[in-house]
Amino acid sequence: MRIEQLEYLTAVIQHGSLRRASERLHLSQPALSEAVSKLERELGVTLLDRRRSGARISRRGRDLIPNVVEVLEAVDRLRQAAGDQAAGHRVVRVGTVSTATSTLLVPAVRELRRTHPGSEVEVVNTQQVQIDDGLRDGTLDLGLVNLLAGDDRPTDLTGTTLAQGRPVAVLPAGHALASADAVTIDDLRAEPFVAMRAGYLMHRFAHRLFEDRMPSFSTTTDGAELGKIMVAQGLGLTVLPDYSVIDDPLVRAGLITHRPLAADRTVVLLELRQRIERHTPEHVRALCAALVERAAALHRAAGTAPLPVASQGA
Repeated sequence: MRIEQLEYLTAVIQHGSLRRASERLHLSQPALSEAVSKLERELGVTLLDRRRSGARISRRGRDLIPNVVEVLEAVDRLRQAAGDQAAGHRVVRVGTVSTATSTLLVPAVRELRRTHPGSEVEVVNTQQVQIDDGLRDGTLDLGLVNLLAGDDRPTDLTGTTLAQGRPVAVLPAGHALASADAVTIDDLRAEPFVAMRAGYLMHRFAHRLFEDRMPSFSTTTDGAELGKIMVAQGLGLTVLPDYSVIDDPLVRAGLITHRPLAADRTVVLLELRQRIERHTPEHVRALCAALVERAAALHRAAGTAPLPVASQGA
């Protein structure tokens, strides 16, 4: 068994296929496949379920991943002690529904870069179901998702509430409704609307808000970041959690603004999710800590009590 075989295995898990992992490793796909197959023969277990859509970690492989991580981290420590400047380079893959990017994710990544300069962060914008699946099969390390108060949490993942907010109407800064104290549902119905695609929490919230009587014209998009750009370009208004808009670059540039929704008391939560593991890689722990500390700092700045850092799941 060679250290490279363990590194190849984690690369396939992270990138979701032998092809993408081979491109990242600058290694031919047949050579990578043979290295992982040899490791499987040596261990006597099937580590990857190979499918046309890609290679996914098997159930038995998932059980062994914490041990693989421990070995690789021990090797990193040994290399660092020996003065290997390339040691400690690890990728943290974060799945996000494009929420609180400017207020939480970017500052946390900046902090990780300061404390762990050998680490790399890969941000994947996708839907909550894909984030949860990615956490389970090892292709993602962390996930940022939105929840409505009272939503069920998956019992096989652990979650920490980072922020609590309200849905707000997002509109161009020069829009007539920007002078109002709050935006009503009828105000929104009278305007073109930028809706989130099915699978995003704000898609579900919008249909509940409008009681399935949506505005006569709407554009559908993926995630808050694209939604805010479309609002800034005048394609319509949208509804997002306030923590996805506050301190956004488009707000600072004077292109978009936000207003409360009249007579709406919905509470939206931002949750940080990860696998339940005996051993979490040190660079993943560091990014988690940076996200939690950034969330606490925002609460202190706002003069509100920090949310309890309570884990969900088994």
